[in-house]
Amino acid sequence: MKKIFISLFFAVTVFRSYADEGMWLPMLLGQQVYNDMVKKGLKLKPEQLYSINKASIKDAIIIFGGGCTGEIVSNQGLIFTNHHCGYGAIATASTVEANYLRDGFWASDKSKEISTTLSVKFLNRIEDVTEKINKELGDLTGAERNKKYNEIITTIKNNAIGEDEFKDAVVASMFKGNQFFLFVYDVFKDIRLVGTPQESIGKFGGDTDNWEWPRHTGDFSVFRVYTDANGKPATFSLNNIPMKPKYYLPVSIKGFQDGDYSMIFGYPGGTNRYETSYGVKLATDINNPTLVELRAVRLKYMFEQMKKDPAIKLQLASKYAGIANYWKFFDGETRQLLKFDTYGSKQKDEEAFNNWAKGKPAYENIFNDYAKNYADWEPYAKSRQYLIEGIFGSPLISYVSAWGSLERLLKTKDYKPEEIKAAIEKATEARTSFLKGENKKSDQQILAAVVSMFYSNVDKSQHPKGFYEELFMKYNDIEQNPFKMFAADVFENTMAFDDEKWKSFTENPSAINIAEDPAYKAANAFLSNYITNYAPKYTAFTTSNNELGRLYMKGLFEMNPTKMNSTYPDANFTMRVSYGSVKSYTPKDAVKYDYYTTMDGVMAKYKKGDYEFDLPTKLIELYKNKDYGQYADKRINNLVVNFITTNDITGGNSGSPVIDGKGNLIGLAFDGNTEALSHKLAFDKDLNRTICVDVRYVLWCIDKVGGAKHIIDELTLVK
Repeated sequence: MKKIFISLFFAVTVFRSYADEGMWLPMLLGQQVYNDMVKKGLKLKPEQLYSINKASIKDAIIIFGGGCTGEIVSNQGLIFTNHHCGYGAIATASTVEANYLRDGFWASDKSKEISTTLSVKFLNRIEDVTEKINKELGDLTGAERNKKYNEIITTIKNNAIGEDEFKDAVVASMFKGNQFFLFVYDVFKDIRLVGTPQESIGKFGGDTDNWEWPRHTGDFSVFRVYTDANGKPATFSLNNIPMKPKYYLPVSIKGFQDGDYSMIFGYPGGTNRYETSYGVKLATDINNPTLVELRAVRLKYMFEQMKKDPAIKLQLASKYAGIANYWKFFDGETRQLLKFDTYGSKQKDEEAFNNWAKGKPAYENIFNDYAKNYADWEPYAKSRQYLIEGIFGSPLISYVSAWGSLERLLKTKDYKPEEIKAAIEKATEARTSFLKGENKKSDQQILAAVVSMFYSNVDKSQHPKGFYEELFMKYNDIEQNPFKMFAADVFENTMAFDDEKWKSFTENPSAINIAEDPAYKAANAFLSNYITNYAPKYTAFTTSNNELGRLYMKGLFEMNPTKMNSTYPDANFTMRVSYGSVKSYTPKDAVKYDYYTTMDGVMAKYKKGDYEFDLPTKLIELYKNKDYGQYADKRINNLVVNFITTNDITGGNSGSPVIDGKGNLIGLAFDGNTEALSHKLAFDKDLNRTICVDVRYVLWCIDKVGGAKHIIDELTLVK
């Protein structure tokens, strides 16, 4: 630990000019950062935040599922996280008859809690491996450096976890490859659903309110960690017991005021705050608009089917939510980057760097090389987005593309029968999973649309050779849309949907059966075109970009080792802490947003039977009776629903605990505001806000709406 602290002390204790900016490594807080936290209202000692020897807040913070954060809130392993983080598990547990997504669910006791396929991870230890990695990398650059780096980190990870299925490890790069840390985790695989509010609470406001303030969403769900009888990680067993955690968060129902201290622990997924002007321009001009356009098409056709049938809504709910979330995000990010001229701001920083770099061979040509690298790649950037978000945005095409490995195996002269048998079994399992989540009507419309859009919007020289010529030759009825005819033919004749064809194939598998399948032919045409012609260009682009980024970052430290505007590492799904304040804001002239919303605002938005703004009858009754119990805010004689803080977060922080100065849970982070959606690339010191669900609303929904007071009784309430 001492070694790590010394190696990064210079980086995390430097001067910061942006208020509340920074996602800091809690194990590496320097004295200056800690002093600033205390100045803002922190009452805890550093070892209460993070300690390797004693129980601390870090021991209550978990990676939840594949990309969210959760927190332990009881001595029986109870987890709070966001509703949208538990969404997939809730949907999977639901049926049309027992629709927990729609109707909510609260286990009356532990025996009624529902097993899931989720896992959670607790941070066990970290190790600074910078010296070890740099020694082996030596002076390697480019592709050779990447290859060697991957070999090194694989060895490091394998040495850290061995054959233990309940351990995981990751080597995380900091400051664009200038420093490296090994994070080792304990993995718990028996996670059970304890409760969830109705979707009309957990997703109240839907896509309309997503990324917006004021907000009135009860974005929470409740799970529990189970262990074996000895407290060790285990797979599901009826003999398992609730976890006895090292630490859990007390829950405050005292409330807070504008300006009060707020701290967020969690696992922010990714930022690129040190991106260049070239990267910003690529995002605003090509990548983001293309993604938004293509996701809008997919969402349109999915929604048309979802609103017709509750079963389809349940089937597509999780997938739709994931697509919609970042559809709106990237649209907002583009607008904010342009509005605040982030491109111009980056250019000024780069001009200053270039002036400093003159006469320094290691750095003076960095931005000339950046210019050439982007110029070489930009002509092909749109076609890559159209492949990923368009062609492979069709679930069918994405699924059948995986048949390629089986086709290659079948073409191998000396393949072993047992290899084919295993591959066929794997393909059949994948087909079963695919069919469970597939909605043919929406997918067929998506395929027709994206194939048409690729034809119209991507340079003709980058089309898969012969694909469109064959399509127009085969589907040439002038009274019908050829792309719709093509999609109909694919869906009618692929063996992906035909049980008899699939059975015949698996009994007598051949590469020809795969190659001639219309869905696979389409997928393979686009994928082969990309792999052959453009994947090498993209690899060269990213390899060069990574190398230039590492050198640029290294140069920035040399340019000003003690006074950089921001020297926390970019977010990379490692544990971070951010600190700031509960705070109202003024987004535009003559408009001021308060720091909290209440039940009055919920009811003002309520629309009976509406897809996004309906509410449970029980909640409405409780509101009419003003039955808020101990969860009411006495200052305003109302129930606070959501609140905002100045904390710096990003995707992956969903479900993160919002903690007061004394270490008590006061809310769960779940969103950002539309006025600051440029936060992955640029933090806005005035407008950035994190949107949180007030823990008192969470508890009220559990207790009063859900009737699950026994869950409240597990918690340590601070009144």
